[in-house]
Amino acid sequence: MRSRNSALRTVDVARRAGCSVQQVRNLERDGVLPPAERTASGYRRYAETHVQCALAYRALAAGTGPVEAKRIMRAAHAPGSGLLALLDAAHARLAAERRGLALARRAAEAIGAEPIGDVRPSDAMTVSELAAALGVRPSALRHWDAEGLVVPGRTGPRGARRYSPADVRDARIVHQLRLAGHRIGPLRALMPDLRGTRRRDEVLTALAARDADINTRSRSLLEAAAALAALLPAAAGAPATTAP
Repeated sequence: MRSRNSALRTVDVARRAGCSVQQVRNLERDGVLPPAERTASGYRRYAETHVQCALAYRALAAGTGPVEAKRIMRAAHAPGSGLLALLDAAHARLAAERRGLALARRAAEAIGAEPIGDVRPSDAMTVSELAAALGVRPSALRHWDAEGLVVPGRTGPRGARRYSPADVRDARIVHQLRLAGHRIGPLRALMPDLRGTRRRDEVLTALAARDADINTRSRSLLEAAAALAALLPAAAGAPATTAP
C-alpha cells in the first residue's frame, strides 16, 4: 500500500476518521493501519494513508462487520493476499441476502389471502384435525415438525401432538407458502420472520427494515471499495503476466 508522508498525531487521525484515540491505537495493533513511524521520544507519527485506512475500515465494518473488515484491511497491506477476492465474497453475501429478501417478499404476498390475525383458544387441534382442516396428510404435518417449520407441543402419556392456536396459524402459513411453491429449506429460514407476527403489515414492515439495512451495508461496501482503490497501486491484485 502506498505511503503518504505527512506528520499526523494520533489525535489528528482520530478526529478525521471519527473515532477515539484508543481506537486508532487498537486498529494499528490489529493490523488495520500500517505501523506508524516513531519519533526519537517514542511518539507515533501517522500519515495521510493512516487516515484513509481508518476511513476504509469504518466503511467496511458497517458493511461486513468488524471481524471481516479487519481481515480485509490486513489483506490490503499484503500484496497477493486475496484482497479483491475478499471484497467479492462480501458483495456476494449481500447479494445472497437480497435474494432471500425477495423470497420473503413473495412469501408475504403468498399469505396475503390467509388470515394471520388473532387466534382463538378453540383453534387448538390434534394432528389429524389440523390435517383435515388444511387438506393435507398427517404425514405432511409430521414432516413439518421434523423440519422445524411447525413444532407442536405434546400431550398425554404417549406424547400425542397438540397444535396450539399459534401452531395452527403457523401451519396455515406454511401450507399457503407450500402451495405457492416454496421449498422446505428456504421456508426454514423464512419462518422466524413470519412467526409471531399478528398482522401481515408487520411482516412487510420487518421486510422493509431488512431491505433498508441491506442497502445501508451495500452503500458502505461501495464507499469502502472506493477508499481502498484510492490507496492501492493501480496494478494491485492484477494477475501476473509473463513475457512471450
